[in-house]
Amino acid sequence: MDREISRQQRSKEKSKQLIKTGFVVGSIIIAVAVAISFLQTSLNERDLTLSTVDKGVIEVSVSATGKVVPAFEEIINSPINSRILEVYKKGGDSVEVGTPILKLDLQSAETDYNKQIDEAQMKALQLKQQRMMNHNKLSEMEMNLKVSRMELNRKTVELRNERYLDSLGAGTTDKVRQVELDYNVSSLKLNEDEQKYKNEQALAAADLQVKELELNIFKKSLGETKRILEDARIRSPRKAILTYVNNEIGTQIGQGMRVAIVSDLSHFKIEGEIADTYGDCISVGSKTVVKIGSDKLEGTVSDVTPLSKNGVISFTVQLKDDNNKRLRSGLKTDVYVINAVKDDVMRISNGSYYVGKGEYDMFVVNGDQLLKRKIQLGDSNFEYVEVISGLKPGDRVVVSDMSPYKSKSKMKIK
Repeated sequence: MDREISRQQRSKEKSKQLIKTGFVVGSIIIAVAVAISFLQTSLNERDLTLSTVDKGVIEVSVSATGKVVPAFEEIINSPINSRILEVYKKGGDSVEVGTPILKLDLQSAETDYNKQIDEAQMKALQLKQQRMMNHNKLSEMEMNLKVSRMELNRKTVELRNERYLDSLGAGTTDKVRQVELDYNVSSLKLNEDEQKYKNEQALAAADLQVKELELNIFKKSLGETKRILEDARIRSPRKAILTYVNNEIGTQIGQGMRVAIVSDLSHFKIEGEIADTYGDCISVGSKTVVKIGSDKLEGTVSDVTPLSKNGVISFTVQLKDDNNKRLRSGLKTDVYVINAVKDDVMRISNGSYYVGKGEYDMFVVNGDQLLKRKIQLGDSNFEYVEVISGLKPGDRVVVSDMSPYKSKSKMKIK
């Protein structure tokens, strides 16, 4: 016969049932949480590049490309048409001032120079001859003037005597008139000779000046020929490294053709190029930072080309440390031209993520998670990017490449 289950027994069975149900539900919840945890993307913190937001100064800059070139480089051109006879040095050799580099055929040039020397001597002799001719002619005219003056003095005495005799009644009026006429003729002749003498002096002086000027002009031409001949003896103009030499013996060389290049490889400068859209951001005197690997070299823009070519503007940077050990001729560099300074702004480290002013989706550390956040960024330099909004000082933000996770809004970090 069935017995009625006691109330106490029923309560006990109900409690057991509730405990079993709770245990099953709890297990399911835990299992789901574990599953979600496993499904959620997690990253290792050491694989990320993090930057902490701080406040400070940003020297706003625009980026450009650059190339290291020797601070001094001189191209040696042939001043004459000739051909190469001998080559004394090769590329890479060190040369001192006056060191012969190569030998050109100077026979024709030397012949022309010697001919000009003879012509200069001939012109000097012609000048000397002109002086002697002028002296002789003027001396002869001066002697004739003395004779004419003596003749006039004699006529003066004769006229005075005739007038005296006429006053005593011993002479005649016709005789006095005749003597007066002779006196006047002699006086006019003397005036004429004196004027001729003055004219001849002026003419002789002018002829002499012309001859002297011709000789001086020719001497200058001779000096220029001598200089060209000296330049044709191809020598190093200073202590440097020979970076190029035309070593093809027998090659015909035209006037103005390059035959050698010497460079000072102990000091360097940067030849840069920047997009012409940033033309208003660069000028002579602008401060620059040149990055070579992890090294940063300060410099100043010393020259800017006034015109754009193929969409770029060329400029030159004079480095403070122009003999830095990292500098090598031909080395490509990054150049940052500073055009403004912003004080007390929020900033984060610059990186490949930054492509200009605007809004960015970036991951910010929040405990053990990364949360995607919209951040407004402003100006930049090679080290920092200005934060306009979306972050506050002390926030840690991922600045490494997160493009594989752009569809994620939240991730776990370990």
